[in-house]
Amino acid sequence: MSKSTRRLHGKVALITGAANGIGEETARLFAANGAYVVVADINDELGQKVAASIGVDQASFHHCDVRDENQVEETVNYTVEKYGRLDILVSNAGITGSLTSILEFDMSNFDDVISTNVRGVVATIKHAGQAMVKGNIRGSIICMASTASVLGGVVSTAYITSKHAILGVVRSCCGELGAYGIRVNCVSPYAVATRMTCEFYNMEGSEVEELVSASASLKGVVLKASHVAEAVVFLASDESAYVSGQNLVVDGGFTAVKSLG
Repeated sequence: MSKSTRRLHGKVALITGAANGIGEETARLFAANGAYVVVADINDELGQKVAASIGVDQASFHHCDVRDENQVEETVNYTVEKYGRLDILVSNAGITGSLTSILEFDMSNFDDVISTNVRGVVATIKHAGQAMVKGNIRGSIICMASTASVLGGVVSTAYITSKHAILGVVRSCCGELGAYGIRVNCVSPYAVATRMTCEFYNMEGSEVEELVSASASLKGVVLKASHVAEAVVFLASDESAYVSGQNLVVDGGFTAVKSLG
């Protein structure tokens, strides 16, 4: 990829939940587009492997449990100290929770999902936003939502609640941070056959892809993590310089078209 086509050349990005799945794919694509990347995750072994495979000249790993605000702050500080600035935050870390009926709801599991998927996102936006404002950076913040941000009944109540909340967080923070030239958006993919998704549905990757392909209105394309990462790159790049407060849904028309069957 030539320098002229590297859409994030010289930018510094912090990506949470980047040790595998969509986060890992995003980290790799960011680096391929010229960004310096901090891979943040609770899985040290996998995270370090991802950073090492990208290359020490462009990527590094930092342990971060987004449920702990101190760890979030430390990770943001690490990023700025190592690379001198923070241009992009991808708040991707999240969990699915348990697939149980509201009638048998485990409130402690609900608390864990909200703590990770909502509180963790707010903490990352808070501290990344502070770093961007302090550095006078007209940055881009992208949160990972889901088709569950606009629909009910597709997965667990805890997960749906958390992803609906992310949409509200994005819209609120867009209003506040826009005054500093910082854009805030989210990406809402349909189910990608990541390890987390496969474990949640107890399916093989091919089974998840078959299920998604059957229910999406767009045929001939199988949803991959790379498709989601491409959407994130667009929102991180200057190509979306006047896009803020938006929910970019990557679902092959699933949420736009109601089946008559």
